[in-house]
Amino acid sequence: MEQHNQGQQKREVAFLQQIKQYSMVLFLIAVGALFQVLTNGVFLRPLNVTNVILQNSHILVLAIGMLMIIVLGHIDLSVGSVAAFTGAIAAILMINQQMNPMLAIILCLGIGGIIGAWQGFWVAYIKVPAFIVTLAGMLIFRGLTIVALGGRTVASFPESFRSLSAGFIPDVLGSEGIHVTTLLVGVLFATVIAAILILARKKRLSYSFEVQALPTFVVQLVVIFAVVMAFSYTLASHAGIPNVLFILICLIVIYYFATTKMKVGRYLYAIGGNAKAAALSGIKTQKVVFWTFVNMGVLAALSGLIFAARLNASTASAGELFELNAIAACFIGGASSSGGVGKVMGAIIGGLVMAIINNGMSLLGVGVDWQQAIMGMVLLLAVAVDVYNKRAAT
Repeated sequence: MEQHNQGQQKREVAFLQQIKQYSMVLFLIAVGALFQVLTNGVFLRPLNVTNVILQNSHILVLAIGMLMIIVLGHIDLSVGSVAAFTGAIAAILMINQQMNPMLAIILCLGIGGIIGAWQGFWVAYIKVPAFIVTLAGMLIFRGLTIVALGGRTVASFPESFRSLSAGFIPDVLGSEGIHVTTLLVGVLFATVIAAILILARKKRLSYSFEVQALPTFVVQLVVIFAVVMAFSYTLASHAGIPNVLFILICLIVIYYFATTKMKVGRYLYAIGGNAKAAALSGIKTQKVVFWTFVNMGVLAALSGLIFAARLNASTASAGELFELNAIAACFIGGASSSGGVGKVMGAIIGGLVMAIINNGMSLLGVGVDWQQAIMGMVLLLAVAVDVYNKRAAT
């Protein structure tokens, strides 16, 4: 009887942990369902879903890099200005100088890496607080953007560059009415996710670790498959998978494995949890911090290119509030303000929550002023929940 009660308690604890783990996903689904009802079905129309992706992809790219910075216990306030600066350089190279778009993209990403190295040097080796370094960077590169553009808007970009943000993956099967290639990609993606989860469960069982009950696990797989296929069908009903979504998925996969399966990920969380202990254990903390800022610079440059491609122009005002949106996405997605906690998927989900709320409120005719006020409250509540959970754990 006692063993039965203990087993029941373990299952209840495992179930609660699963609920906590997927709480943001459930919240995301609930918010989407709410706006679908409030907008009389407009929210989940294929065109609107595609627009949400296109309009927020640059923030999601930034959120990936910002998550790694925040895990280290730092912050980067310069990413919006860096994005604007690299977008301005791209316009000068491609429009004014008629440079090949691919070469210009590579150069802009390299410039972003150099900017990240500059800021990472001050943070990692000179020990200037990241807040001050990146605040200075925000001012420096905003000013350089204005200088580079001469206060003007530079347009229009070549078609090949605009496809970075406005293009779609072609339907190789050549069907009409529905984008079959998108459906096949959805099936493949859902299958890969299911395989990863099944292998992870088998590995835990081989080590005699606690796992969720088999019926619950099967339900989880079915739900994941259904959500992925519903999303794929929605995209397939419009124009298919946007190029920028394909880029974003590649980044998510790369950074997910980097932060969960590779040494660099363990180093990030170790430094964020206790930098001194990490250094004493042999981790080269300065090197990790430096290269994390280099990575942030490259992703900020990519974000700037995506945004410029979507606008088909480069302006001095581009990138405003990008850094705040990226930071908010990380915190809403579960990152800790004290470092050492946070996941790539959490940052992406946090960014999607913000995107859905903003888009839903726009469809309902809510003004920008109220949208900002509501998003501020969502951010405050997200951080408050993090603080409460930490106190409860201690």
